[in-house]
Amino acid sequence: MRRRKKSEDQGFNVWRSYSDMMAGVLLLFVLIMCVTLFQAQKSYNESVQERDEKIAMQEEYTLELLAKQNELDEQQGILQDQDQQLKSQDEKLEEQEQLLSALAAQLKEQEATLNAQQTALDEKTALLADQQAQIDQIIGVKAEVIEALKAEFAKNSVNVDIDAQTGALTLDANVMFDYDQSELTDEGKAVLEQILPIYCQVLLQEDYKQYLAEIIIDGYTDTDGDYSYNLYLSQMRSLAVAQYLLDIQGNFLSGEQSQDLQDYLTVNGHSMSNPVLDAQGNVDKDASRRVEVKFRLKDDEMIEELNSIMSSEESAAGADTGGNADTAAGTQGTADEAAAQEQQ
Repeated sequence: MRRRKKSEDQGFNVWRSYSDMMAGVLLLFVLIMCVTLFQAQKSYNESVQERDEKIAMQEEYTLELLAKQNELDEQQGILQDQDQQLKSQDEKLEEQEQLLSALAAQLKEQEATLNAQQTALDEKTALLADQQAQIDQIIGVKAEVIEALKAEFAKNSVNVDIDAQTGALTLDANVMFDYDQSELTDEGKAVLEQILPIYCQVLLQEDYKQYLAEIIIDGYTDTDGDYSYNLYLSQMRSLAVAQYLLDIQGNFLSGEQSQDLQDYLTVNGHSMSNPVLDAQGNVDKDASRRVEVKFRLKDDEMIEELNSIMSSEESAAGADTGGNADTAAGTQGTADEAAAQEQQ
């Protein structure tokens, strides 16, 4: 009996020891598991923290990349704008080069035109200088004739009014004729006998005859009455003076001079034209009724023509100069504008 009990106690102790061992092993496993879990949790936390740090760094790097990309995009836009501006400026430069080329060609044409005009102007200037010398000679002859007339009248104590510019001598029709009449009065004949011989003798001198074109007798009336009647009256009065001159020419002219007088003598009637005005600008009827005796040299028309030519030439020269200056100014202004645009 006792032996058997001992055997039972031994069997119980074995299983008890085994269970204790297994409990220890389990406890050890649990401890290992706890340590492992702790280490895993720590590693996990470290991994999460490292991941978060990497994500934060990645986000920061991404933001930096985005900022740099935006900056690059802005720079790319600026470069595109600059490229567009350069293209536009290139187009403007091409246009300006074409414009400058056209202006250069235009300036060459204008220079050629100006050279041609200058040559023509030089030729005309030389021609006008020659003509001016002729005019001066003719004017000198006319002035000399007028002075000779004045001297001869003064020498013979005859008081007359001779125009210092034209040499015209005015006869008062109120003395020469009765009112509304064309027949010379005795007083008029006496006046003509004093004046006409001296006037004609001076003009028919050899020194002056070569320049003489006409001896003119012009008749004028006042402004009263009909124009046609006054024209007839003025013509008849100037004709009466001319006829009386021809009647008495043999008393003071030679046969050759008498023939010259007939060749030179011209008679005109002007009716009521060219009336004489008083100081207030009103018609002086007494002074308007007159007969004028005057002369014309052969080159008087040439003088008038040359004066007209010279006036027209001066006007044309002034207009050409102004036109060329305006064109040149316009060309220069366009060139300056083109240069300014080029600088921009």
